[in-house]
Amino acid sequence: MMKGMSSKTVTPRKTIAKAHKWVFTSRIRPNAFSWRSSSAASTRIREAVAEIQRVARIDPVTAAEGAVRLIERLSPALEHVDSSSGALGSAVNRAIESLVPVISSASVSISDREEWLERLYEAHAADQIPYIETLADFWGELCVTREIASAWADRMIDITRMALSPDKTLRGHYHGTSACLSALLRAGRFEDIESLLAHTDFWYYKCYAVKALAAQGRNDDAIALADSLRGHWTPDGAVNRLCERILLEAGRVEEAYQRFGLISHTQSTYIGTFRAVAKAYPSIPREQLLSDLIKLSPGDEGKWFTAAKELRMFELALKLVRNSPCDPKTLTRAARAHLDREPEFAEGAGFAALRWLVLDFGYEITSLDVWAAYHATLNAAEKLGHGDKVKASIRELVQEERRDGFVRQILGRELGLA
Repeated sequence: MMKGMSSKTVTPRKTIAKAHKWVFTSRIRPNAFSWRSSSAASTRIREAVAEIQRVARIDPVTAAEGAVRLIERLSPALEHVDSSSGALGSAVNRAIESLVPVISSASVSISDREEWLERLYEAHAADQIPYIETLADFWGELCVTREIASAWADRMIDITRMALSPDKTLRGHYHGTSACLSALLRAGRFEDIESLLAHTDFWYYKCYAVKALAAQGRNDDAIALADSLRGHWTPDGAVNRLCERILLEAGRVEEAYQRFGLISHTQSTYIGTFRAVAKAYPSIPREQLLSDLIKLSPGDEGKWFTAAKELRMFELALKLVRNSPCDPKTLTRAARAHLDREPEFAEGAGFAALRWLVLDFGYEITSLDVWAAYHATLNAAEKLGHGDKVKASIRELVQEERRDGFVRQILGRELGLA
């Protein structure tokens, strides 16, 4: 295992910022959290970041000092926590993304900034889990100036060259590899980046070669290189997001949207994906955006029901769930919520819920869910003045289910099918 460079421990100097009593220092400290404290730790991290951001609005330098102090404390505080779910790691990564701009934007002397960098480097080197690994990706931003970035690159470049060497007797892990590449990028030393990465296609390092090409205005070459690196060990999402960013920064918004925008913002839910893409592309009409997303989801069109509903595209929303499944509970909630203002939509959503229940779709469905869909549909139909007609349609629908079917057992007596 290749070890990082050693440097003496640096203690905070009082000249950087005035004394400030931070709440987070009493909560985020070495061994503060036990094995089962992942959720509590994530909450404390979010609270600490919020505390720093509040101070940043009135005293940026003090806030930056607090940000450095928090990053120093993260790994010692979290080293005994079960992070297998990934939630805690995500919380730390989000914290670092929020704290880096606080540190980099503070107006301080070169010596004070160097002190912060030394402390952060020491914390990163000591991070064994690792929790603050992504801090290295922001090293160029933390350096702020090209001169400071170049100096740090010089300090790390020899050991980085060994870490990336094709010679198996030399190469190995160095915690500062990404930091060195990030500093070189900030310093504009593109030839050094190319030289260091000549013998590796590992995405997390090679992406700096892509960024270097983009920084030189060679955007098409950068995207071509990124595409050439796709493979089993390369995360497509990371490639897509970087290519999208390159095109957006070049002002090629429509191309970024068409090539990468629709696939770069996938969230855990379909409505979450729609909102993320809409936020990234405010100039694209929402109706077009939704239509494009639907086209990318053959067979899953019904999953976009909520997005269409939010856009008040009620006819489209109902069309989506006629032939493609959607969670019956989602459909029932929509029927209830729109009973007064959009009764036709409410009736359609409720009937669709019953249809998918009859077809055995849904998760952890109970009799209450069946009755809820039934009453939501009838209430809307009665509001429109054709309750008997819709009840007859529901009877025909339920009658198609096998005699021992779940919905038929619940509604059979009500519908005269028992």
